[in-house]
Amino acid sequence: MIVAEQLSKRFGPRAAVEEVSLQVARGEVVGFLGPNGAGKTTTLRILAGVFPPTAGRAIVDGCDVVRDPLAARRRVGYAPERPALYGEMTVEGLLAFVAAMRDLVGARQRAAVGLAVERAGLTTVRARRIGALSRGFRQRVGIAVALVGDPPALLLDEPTAGLDPAQSAETRRLIRALGSERAVLVSSHALAEVETISDRVVILYRGRVLAAEPPASLARRLRPASRVDVEATAPADALAATLAAVPGVRSVERLPGADGQARCRVELEPARDVRPALAASVLARGWGLLALTPVETSLEEAFLTLVGREAP
Repeated sequence: MIVAEQLSKRFGPRAAVEEVSLQVARGEVVGFLGPNGAGKTTTLRILAGVFPPTAGRAIVDGCDVVRDPLAARRRVGYAPERPALYGEMTVEGLLAFVAAMRDLVGARQRAAVGLAVERAGLTTVRARRIGALSRGFRQRVGIAVALVGDPPALLLDEPTAGLDPAQSAETRRLIRALGSERAVLVSSHALAEVETISDRVVILYRGRVLAAEPPASLARRLRPASRVDVEATAPADALAATLAAVPGVRSVERLPGADGQARCRVELEPARDVRPALAASVLARGWGLLALTPVETSLEEAFLTLVGREAP
C-alpha cells in the first residue's frame, strides 16, 4: 500500500535521506522512529508528493508518486506536524473547503465531511471555530483533513507533539482505530508512543534505516540477556547477595521496596532460564517469595543500542 524503494533526497551537498526502503500494508500501523533531524519528515513529504526524491521510488496504492502524482495524492492523506489550519473557519467549513479541493461536490462533499468528522472524533466541535479549539482538537482537525476523501493510506507526522498525556492517549486510540482498515505510517521521536501503537517499527538515524521489525522482536534481538524482578520478605543486602550467587546470574540491582520487603532486578546469562533456581535460593533461606516477574526490554533500550552501534 505504502512503498518506499531506495529513496534518497539531497538538498545541495547535504543528504537528508539515503536509500530508505519500507513498506506498510493495509490494516497495519508502522511507527517511523528516530531523533529530530533523522529524515523522517523528509521521507513523509516525498511519499505525500510534496517534493520528488533525488533517487528511488515512492508508491502509494500502486501509483508512483512521481510518474502519476495526482492519482497518488488522491490515495494518501497527509497530516504534517504543524498543519495549516485557518483559525477563523469552522471545523466543518475547513473540511468542506478541503473536499472541494479534492473535486468533491454536493452530496459527495457532505458525505466526505461527515465521515471525516466522525472518524476523527470531532462531532461535538464540528460547528466551532478552529482558533477556539484546544491543541488536542486542533491535532484531530489536522487528521480529519487527511481523512477527507477516505484515502486508503495515511501519513501522520508527530501527531501527538505538544499534547498533554490525556490528549496523547486519545490520539493514540484514534490512530489504532484508523489503522484497522488503512495503511498508516506514523512518524515520531516518542519511543513509548511508537511501542504502544505500532505493529512494526522502522528506525531511522542520519537518513538511513537501521532496523524494521515488530517492537517486541526488536527489543529481544538487541538485548539477548533476560531480566527478572524478584521480591521477597528479606533483608535487601542479603537478598541481593543470595541471588548473585545463583549460577547463570550476570548481575543484581537493588530496587526500592516496601518496609520489610526487598526487590532486586536480576540480569541472566543469554538463553538461560534460572527462575526455578532463583526461587529455590530464596525459599532455602526461609524468606517469603512475593514475586518473580520477567522484565520486558523496552523499545527505548533497543533504540539506544542501535544508535550506539552507529555512532562514530
